[in-house]
Amino acid sequence: MKLAYRLVYFSGGFLIGIALLFFILSGKKTSCAYGPEARTLKNIRLKERAFSEETLRILQENKMDTSVVSTLLKDGDVLFSESNTNLDSCRIYTIVGEISEKNLKLIIENCEELATVQNVKINTK
Repeated sequence: MKLAYRLVYFSGGFLIGIALLFFILSGKKTSCAYGPEARTLKNIRLKERAFSEETLRILQENKMDTSVVSTLLKDGDVLFSESNTNLDSCRIYTIVGEISEKNLKLIIENCEELATVQNVKINTK
């Protein structure tokens, strides 16, 4: 079989496969969290969250509520260099991001069933 015919058959099958995937997966909440950062953020997002008194005080002083933590867990970045992932029971992660022209830095203790926001640091630009 000539190379041109092979390319036509391949591209035809490829396009049909893409069309099927598009129709099958459309409307479903599918995600591809394969990287370590995406898996970490998704793991914390799915757990019940608790907030330390200091965190709530800092957020209240800056006229923010706990929804900024949810936003940061969706759009933020994990700093593995500042995180302590070698612990057995509860790992501690540092997550940074920008919300409302303010740079936020969260320290989160990620346990088996509970994620506790230990501290938050807010810097304005």
